[in-house]
Amino acid sequence: MSEHAPLIIETPATYIRRIRLNRPKQMNAYTTQMCDAMCDELDAYLKDDDLRVLIVTGEGRGFCAGGDVSNADTDRAHLMSQQLSHAREMRDGMHKVIQTLHHLDKPIIAAINGPAVAGGLALALACDFRIAAASAKLGDTSGRFALLPDEGGGWLFPRAMGLDKALQMTLLAETYSADEAMTLGLVTQVVEDDTLEATALELATRLAAQSPLAVRLAKSMMRNGLDLTLEQSQREAALAVMIANPSDDVAEGVKAFFEKRAPVFSGK
Repeated sequence: MSEHAPLIIETPATYIRRIRLNRPKQMNAYTTQMCDAMCDELDAYLKDDDLRVLIVTGEGRGFCAGGDVSNADTDRAHLMSQQLSHAREMRDGMHKVIQTLHHLDKPIIAAINGPAVAGGLALALACDFRIAAASAKLGDTSGRFALLPDEGGGWLFPRAMGLDKALQMTLLAETYSADEAMTLGLVTQVVEDDTLEATALELATRLAAQSPLAVRLAKSMMRNGLDLTLEQSQREAALAVMIANPSDDVAEGVKAFFEKRAPVFSGK
């Protein structure tokens, strides 16, 4: 793939897809072109039954520095003259990326190799697991530019770290070390820089070995359950059981248990 392509797409192991944001000189700050490419790749991941786990990471020293502000004057002139078209760009750009990641029923791992700030932090939080390199910095720097956490941070940040901590981070434009971010609930795991890719791939491999049907249904149940009552969640679970229990994977899981071997799940 061209070094100028906004994404680098890799298949590091069976069932596993990896997306690298590819604007290393800009710390992978996103553009409209990158958002369009991300939406296309997420759609391809969802529709390909041979892909069970997705890893999102950055090329070079950064994960994602949020939106590209290098053309701030031009962008401001565009915004002031065409507010509605700017809103459409957001809706069809990073808003769509964040929403797609959040609602995907397949597992997604963010391998945070460097700074994940502002929209980059929202991108990471829209994934299911966040493994951070020890040197990574995370936070919301949008306030330094008098900007807002508009990519989804206003919804994602308080849910990850609590309202008071999210307000402190955003209103004071704070960033944190990887260890501090884990304490705050922004990160799942912190590892040494040189083991980040191997750790993310190990987790992806473990996830890929599970029943893809059960994984997708369980993820959907938990994601949806955050906005449901207990009774509503249980009703949804009863419907999911009607799909899962008759599957070949359940039969394989039971058979493997009695044969004292690891199951081999097909997703059927």
